[in-house]
Amino acid sequence: MIQYYVVGGEYKDTHFVEAVGGDEQWFGPFADYDAAMKEWAKHAWQTVDECTTRFRIECIDNDAPPPCTD
Repeated sequence: MIQYYVVGGEYKDTHFVEAVGGDEQWFGPFADYDAAMKEWAKHAWQTVDECTTRFRIECIDNDAPPPCTD
């Protein structure tokens, strides 16, 4: 089953690698992309003027096999 999450927050710089405080915020899960998009829009528009804050939508398929690590 595919689940969608909104992930992000405030980062130390505009490379968006290291989150302030060390952890990104996760919102969800959402059953469909449209619900996740509404949540993403809410967070994105609340922080539109903050250049080091960013949110994205992550898709996780719990039924898919894990990626090969060989």
